[in-house]
Amino acid sequence: MGKQAKLIAKMRRHPLDWRIEDLKVVADSMGISHDQHGTSHVVFRHHIAGRLSVPAHWPIRPIYVRQFIDLVDRAGENNED
Repeated sequence: MGKQAKLIAKMRRHPLDWRIEDLKVVADSMGISHDQHGTSHVVFRHHIAGRLSVPAHWPIRPIYVRQFIDLVDRAGENNED
């Protein structure tokens, strides 16, 4: 199991106290782009899985971590096809 897979598994088990940098590391490994243009939110985008806007303040609320994991799962399914 790679570093990113372990990080994703940890996010699934404990969606509390994550930083935006952690989400960016996972996104980079999954081919999900992210940008933050002078706003308080980071937008994660995948050409098939969709788009998710996450507040960049710490800690990230668990609902956003769960939504991010859903985005990663959809991106992973599409990368396997």
